[in-house]
Amino acid sequence: MEQGRIIRLKQGLYICSEEETGQSVPTYLVANHLCGPSYVSFHSALRYYGLTPEGVYVVQSMTTRPNNSFTTPIGTYTYRHCKPAYFSLGVSIIRHNELSFMMATPEKALCDLMAATPRLSLRYRKDMMHYLEEDIRFEIDELSSFNISLLKDIAAVSPKPVTVRTLINFLTHE
Repeated sequence: MEQGRIIRLKQGLYICSEEETGQSVPTYLVANHLCGPSYVSFHSALRYYGLTPEGVYVVQSMTTRPNNSFTTPIGTYTYRHCKPAYFSLGVSIIRHNELSFMMATPEKALCDLMAATPRLSLRYRKDMMHYLEEDIRFEIDELSSFNISLLKDIAAVSPKPVTVRTLINFLTHE
């Protein structure tokens, strides 16, 4: 550590420095290991998929453990609690540069963001459109690829089922 070859992330968790490995630090993989089980979600996942233009400076994740946050030499990581039944839906394993990490699917990342936003209650199509276009600047054209079946499964266990059903209605034009 004194020579800068390894970086301490938290007690008992270390990584090799970028100078040592010649590769950038895998921030999403680090997110999975700082607090587990967890998967990267919210704005972090939406940005990864190119669904929002917003810059993301904190890696945001969901976990079945209590809410937590870590500030490390390589960045800040936040974790939001969810129930196990909700946690297990809509999570993918992403392979990148010979590494794998868990990340929410685009559908789940959007549902997580809506569920975690205080006082957000989207009951009408126009409210959903405003939220997507104005509040989070979502790439609306990409909604056509969303998995409606997955969204229905998420709605069944979501902390905000009405909001997820409004999204489903918005996508299916019901």
